[in-house]
Amino acid sequence: MIGEEKLGQLRQVWREAHRTRDDDAKAMVRLGRRWRRILGVQPDQAAPKADPSEAGGLPSPVASAVGEATARVDDARAEFAPPPPFPPGAAEAREAEGKARRQAGDAASQVFDRDPAGGSGGTTGVTREPSDDEQAAARRLARALREASAGGRAETVISSATPPGRLRMRQAVAADAQRAAGAMPTEKPFTRVERRRVPAPPLAVGVACDVSGSMSGFTGPVASTAWILARATASLPAARTATVTYGRQVRPVTWPGAVPARVAEFSAAGNREDFTTAVSALDGALGLSRPGSTRILVIVSDGRYKGTQHADGQKLITRLVASGCLVIWIAPSDTAKTMTGAKVVILADPAATSQAVARAVTASARTA
Repeated sequence: MIGEEKLGQLRQVWREAHRTRDDDAKAMVRLGRRWRRILGVQPDQAAPKADPSEAGGLPSPVASAVGEATARVDDARAEFAPPPPFPPGAAEAREAEGKARRQAGDAASQVFDRDPAGGSGGTTGVTREPSDDEQAAARRLARALREASAGGRAETVISSATPPGRLRMRQAVAADAQRAAGAMPTEKPFTRVERRRVPAPPLAVGVACDVSGSMSGFTGPVASTAWILARATASLPAARTATVTYGRQVRPVTWPGAVPARVAEFSAAGNREDFTTAVSALDGALGLSRPGSTRILVIVSDGRYKGTQHADGQKLITRLVASGCLVIWIAPSDTAKTMTGAKVVILADPAATSQAVARAVTASARTA
């Protein structure tokens, strides 16, 4: 016999168990040990196994269930390990993504939080009127960007039991047969197609131009290509673009929302390239790593970087590509050290390069 005193103690235990969360394994193990002590069973002693021959037959289903539950409590007590709050690696990945976004925001503030009218913006300070060829190339690229990022039409097929719609005789005959049999018709013989316009996603284009010493022979084409890209993007509604140069320092050429009217001439000097800050600044200013828009990063460089810039930059490019950002690398020659994941375009004359960029955008921006 258990007795009223033990029964009252057991009642307190099971009431506390009802108030405990199902996933609080540690508390449930503690309550199980307390339950066994009330019944006079040592908590660390395994539950005795009943002998069917002594009981006069097989154990009852209730006894089997109690024995199995007790064994599970013992296993949980012996090998208790609280479950991780997230799937393995998910917390680390989320923390790494948050850190990357904070770094991008800091880099954008460092580069773009300056007076657009002050300083040279990473150029020689000399500007010129765009040529007819450059203006024509900008118009062609703008058309390609508009087509690549344009919204489409979605079609939905709707079936119904009543008009309007196209009558399908097979379903109509089946519905008549159901009615003749006294059943509720389930067939829907009329179909129609509803079409709706899918709005175009916003477009963001970041341009990063290498102005280190190894690019000194390409400053003219680089400046021209940068203007064509920025001008073409800025001509689209709801599009945002920004251009930076990077050598020893990262300098803004065009700010987000600004439309470049003149071509800024570049000068290339120095023996260092802060590629990672340039990419991070454009990401932070334009949201290149955030889904929900058509995002393009254009890099004009030979890829000859010192230190860990290439390895660290590859991590940034891999992250952008994984997020759906299209990365186009405009290289001065086929010997350039480009990065994995980028679509490479060899820099010929600026007009030809803009056409190659337009083809890459048309082929890829719809899935970016």
